[in-house]
Amino acid sequence: MDALCRAEPRSRRPAAASASPLPWARFSAWLDCVCVVTFDLELGQAMELVYPYDFRLTEKEVITIFFLSFSLVLKILSSNDGGFLTVCFCLLQKTSICYLSFPDSYSGGLGDTQFSFRLRQSGGQRTTHYEDDGEYNREAPLMLQRESAHYFGYVYFRQVKDSSMKRGYFQKSLVLVSRLPYVNLFQSLLQLIAPEYFDKLEPCLEAVCNEIDQWPPPVPGQTLNLPVMGVVIQVRIPSRVDKPGSSPVKQFNQENLLPAPLVLPSIHELDLFRCFQPVLIHIQMLWELMLLGEPIVVMAPSPTVSSEMVLALTSCLAPLRYCCDYRPYFTIHDSEFKEYTTRTQAPPNIVVGVTNPFFIKTLQHWPHILRVGELRMSGDLPKQVKVKKLAKLKTLDTKPGIYTSYKTFLHKDKTLIKRLLKGIQRKRPSEVQSALLRRHLLELTQSFIIPLEHYIASLMPLQRAITPWKNPPQIRPFRQEDFMKTLEHAGPQLTCVLKGDWLGLYRRFFKSPNFDGWYRQRHKEMTQKLEALHLEAICEAALPKPTECQTGSIICCWLP
Repeated sequence: MDALCRAEPRSRRPAAASASPLPWARFSAWLDCVCVVTFDLELGQAMELVYPYDFRLTEKEVITIFFLSFSLVLKILSSNDGGFLTVCFCLLQKTSICYLSFPDSYSGGLGDTQFSFRLRQSGGQRTTHYEDDGEYNREAPLMLQRESAHYFGYVYFRQVKDSSMKRGYFQKSLVLVSRLPYVNLFQSLLQLIAPEYFDKLEPCLEAVCNEIDQWPPPVPGQTLNLPVMGVVIQVRIPSRVDKPGSSPVKQFNQENLLPAPLVLPSIHELDLFRCFQPVLIHIQMLWELMLLGEPIVVMAPSPTVSSEMVLALTSCLAPLRYCCDYRPYFTIHDSEFKEYTTRTQAPPNIVVGVTNPFFIKTLQHWPHILRVGELRMSGDLPKQVKVKKLAKLKTLDTKPGIYTSYKTFLHKDKTLIKRLLKGIQRKRPSEVQSALLRRHLLELTQSFIIPLEHYIASLMPLQRAITPWKNPPQIRPFRQEDFMKTLEHAGPQLTCVLKGDWLGLYRRFFKSPNFDGWYRQRHKEMTQKLEALHLEAICEAALPKPTECQTGSIICCWLP
């Protein structure tokens, strides 16, 4: 176990290398740490390196990161030598050997693989070199705020044959751990540094970390040039004041950058069209399930497909924040495994991405299961999965499909589906298809949320009710029935052509964590606005003139 939790680098970074008063301060603005996870036949799983040197992961986090970033090797190793299972069983005494005999990814494919995961922080609050979380979160969009209770892990895993290794395989993962959901940026960064690291090992990684420690901090609204390994990555950090749907990076100072920078159009947006290709005709149902915070299992053939599908689902509510938990890639070794698989209580409001067929049995009581396979074509079009009853979910050889008894409140947008399918036939670029899909989801979410925004704005006291001589007035309570009455003349039908039971959808939404999260955030913002207006009224109030007593001393009249 000591080998599992010890993660000291072989050499510490020289103190003089940092231009910041605090070592790793700029690095920590982007990343919490960089991990190298390897498999040792004698020690078992091992965290080979962690940068920076003073960052500490708990034993639970080390174990979780290992399995999340390394489970692709389990099929080869468990099939070749049962001794591997013995090592794992000794290290994880509470993990049954029957779980480990079912590899989390049933793929023995060779090559490079990238995917993402999200894990719960354990061990309480951590000290950090970066002390600007409050300012960043105030200016960043809600869905891009820095997480306080979870880590994001971005993995680049390599598995290739190597005759010099005892077992004949080279297996290693490079993992970027961050509290920022910048999936596109960090996966692009891994594509640059991981191949070099696997060739040159530790010195290369230390040099990259030193370069990241020179980056400017992520400031919402700014376009930044981030140099690494002779390449300049140009990104724009989105701001809360940005117009929804507008995220192109405006290139600047190109003439001073040689070679030309690698411009990322977005730091966080995935190729939605590619992710949703097998479920395009059901995009309306998936949007509703995410809006209502329903428990969903995504069963995929690989961690890449699993993590991308989960992240695509959570992003389809933008600009509304998805307030439930989500795990882009989840394994049987995760510390929350028992919590999510128990049948003694209802499944939690979470989206879970898995690859192990064992989950078909342990999660078959969940209400919504999305089973996706490798993309198949039906003529010129991607083959679409079908909606099936949960009773047809088989423990073995489960076919792709959406297993649910859910009935949608809104009708399908057949016009959108026709446009997307026609775009495939005409070989329209995937970026254009994704833009169409993202625009549709954005307008759908806005049509749903605008009536709520109008109603909650009406609960704000009038400005003339704010006086410096009294406490700020209270925000009126949100009454669901009063809101429902406004929908007849100011409902979604004004901005959305979709027909259906909008009233039923709102009533169901009121019971979801997403409504609770939206209301709490809006109420907080309105309270802060009231306090600011009250303070402004106090500052602008005319103070009474001081009076002079017989002794000539000044008597100040203080405000109550």
